[in-house]
Amino acid sequence: MSLAALNAVEVDYAGSRALGPFTLTLAPGEIVALVGPSGCGKSTALRLLAGLEAPSRGAVTRTPGRGETAVVFQAPTLMPWSTALANVALPLALAGVQRAKARQRAAEALARVGLQAAAKLKPAQLSGGMAMRVSLARALVTEPRLLLLDEPFAALDEISRRNLADDVLTLWAQTRPAIVFVTTM
Repeated sequence: MSLAALNAVEVDYAGSRALGPFTLTLAPGEIVALVGPSGCGKSTALRLLAGLEAPSRGAVTRTPGRGETAVVFQAPTLMPWSTALANVALPLALAGVQRAKARQRAAEALARVGLQAAAKLKPAQLSGGMAMRVSLARALVTEPRLLLLDEPFAALDEISRRNLADDVLTLWAQTRPAIVFVTTM
């Protein structure tokens, strides 16, 4: 049984081919890395899987329901006016989860990525690695069945990159989402 699939998808931008034809089938709990040089269509494939973009040709099949897919982008994309806790709680609030329950789950997600002490900090007060951990906690707080990671460690130093990669594997072992990880060569 597949969780998501791209079947002979092609994406064109302004008459130029950005991706394809490309086929990928993703099983529940599977980890897949899309590796290649910049501009080869990896992020485009990820946006197709996330439902953020439609293919020019081919078919996209996604079985996760609303809120069951989470994306972590290259940049943390945090709300600068909100605390780390509020940023992590955002997807739960948007899903209608009661505020106290959302804050409790957000605090637990921050603890899972080692940032329980940073809950009251705003993004400008976080290091690059901490901001990425907040983004990862926000993605994981909904317990997604499909986690899409678009070069989330690209701007980090080697030690932070390795630590976050280890954290992702540890978190995967706990909840077993399917993961698609995009990275350059």
